[in-house]
Amino acid sequence: MINQNEESLNEIFHALANDTRRDMVRMMAMEERTVSELAEPFDMSLAAISKHLKVLERANLVERVINGRTHICRLKTESLSQATEWLNFYEKFWSKRFDLLESELMKAKRKEH
Repeated sequence: MINQNEESLNEIFHALANDTRRDMVRMMAMEERTVSELAEPFDMSLAAISKHLKVLERANLVERVINGRTHICRLKTESLSQATEWLNFYEKFWSKRFDLLESELMKAKRKEH
């Protein structure tokens, strides 16, 4: 069975795998936006934008507040922090590996000379 954290990460990375959704996240990182404002730079319908927003909401990356007919969307940083933690773990792993590789390459280069 997949644990909740892994399932959450799957949702987050799925949501961020799409360039339109990443652009929307970038826009909301600057300031909260209405759905219309999020749709403006894209050549797609409001229905398509809404579908993208629902994916971001399912991943807990976006919070939508409804004020009358206006839907205001804001970025939720908790989920991004969760993804960052996961990536940082692997960054440390690969950094160590590259450091070891560099050390071995330097040893081999010294032996050649």
